[in-house]
Amino acid sequence: VAEPSAAANLEGIRMHQAPDHTRVVFDTSAAIEYKVFTLDNPFRVVVDLQNTRPQRGFKAPAIKGDAIKRIRRARRSGGAYRVVLDMASKVLPKHFSLKPVPPYGHRLVLDLHAEARPEPPRPPPEDGRDVMIAIDPGHGGEDPGAIAATGAHEKDIVLAISRRLRKNLDAIDGFSAILVRDGDYYVRLRGRSDIAAKHNADLFVSIHADAFRSARVRGASVYALSDRGASSEEARWLAEKENRSDLVGGVGPISLDDYPANVQSTLVDLAMREKMADSLAVGDAVTSSLATVTRMHKQRVEQAGFAVLKRPEMPSILVETGFLSNPEEARLLATPRHQNKVAAAIADGIRSYLLRNPPGGTAIAADGYGLRYVIERGDTLSEIAARHRVSLALLRNMNDLKSDRIRVGQKLVIPPR
Repeated sequence: VAEPSAAANLEGIRMHQAPDHTRVVFDTSAAIEYKVFTLDNPFRVVVDLQNTRPQRGFKAPAIKGDAIKRIRRARRSGGAYRVVLDMASKVLPKHFSLKPVPPYGHRLVLDLHAEARPEPPRPPPEDGRDVMIAIDPGHGGEDPGAIAATGAHEKDIVLAISRRLRKNLDAIDGFSAILVRDGDYYVRLRGRSDIAAKHNADLFVSIHADAFRSARVRGASVYALSDRGASSEEARWLAEKENRSDLVGGVGPISLDDYPANVQSTLVDLAMREKMADSLAVGDAVTSSLATVTRMHKQRVEQAGFAVLKRPEMPSILVETGFLSNPEEARLLATPRHQNKVAAAIADGIRSYLLRNPPGGTAIAADGYGLRYVIERGDTLSEIAARHRVSLALLRNMNDLKSDRIRVGQKLVIPPR
């Protein structure tokens, strides 16, 4: 821990409730020495902040969740300040300090984890299952993401859009969706795709509403991973900014012991390249769908090195729903009506792609879901639509047809009724 040169001020204490832990953040005016220990009967977590005093007007935070029953605090001899957390049950405290990262200064982070319970093994997916989409609302907790001039936080807007997206996808027969983050807490970047993999997700979609250096930049964009470099200045800038989220969100030291190496790494790279092609394809479908409801910043899928997309098991895309640095777009993104339109458009793009490319073992891969039809001599598109009792417009859209021209031997995807 860094050596303080003078007494530091305790500027505030903030709390975030995550599904598996409670985070307590101590904001200080300078780096501090500290000590964390526990006491039993009743169980307490004690934090001694050395050479620290509360700044004028300091107040204890409102308690979030039910893990902490009460917060007590008192000055100690030698210039220390003690904070005692009375816990409802035993927890495992993990703690680390963070250097200043805008918009925050020095922080002491205390994560209070419930005693670990072994998870039952997840059964392998069964045939006829729903296709699973993992939706990742960006940022959260300590990391607000972009902040609009109105004070709106990206983390709140994208959570609202993501919840609407989940509702839209769950309403489609044969589809299910999960939220990687369903509250105001932070999940480390690699942990987000880990959650998707644990749920056997067939697709990973990260939702954002970012900002750029110029307030003139506006419009939605869709991104896929790149292993060579960013496809534009904005893509490179956004990827660099998003990849800093672990620093802002407050992630302590991470072990790399479980990462593959040598031959294993090569196999992972090959899998990544295969999924990148699928990611570009689903990105195209979402881009086309979004263009019907909102202004687009880019008309094609962009690519950059987003850390959150680096998972070999599934196609992954990142959707920028707009730019909070643009005042008009910031106001629009904060409205439920526009959030609904954006969520519905993303869902339609995902549906269109997955029905054309149903994952093996899913219900939508069975007859009646994305049925394939081979064009024969004398067929017309309108007759095929009537024969399968689907609309001509939906048949065109499902197959990305710009006109009614078809050719013998061409394969069509027939959408489910």
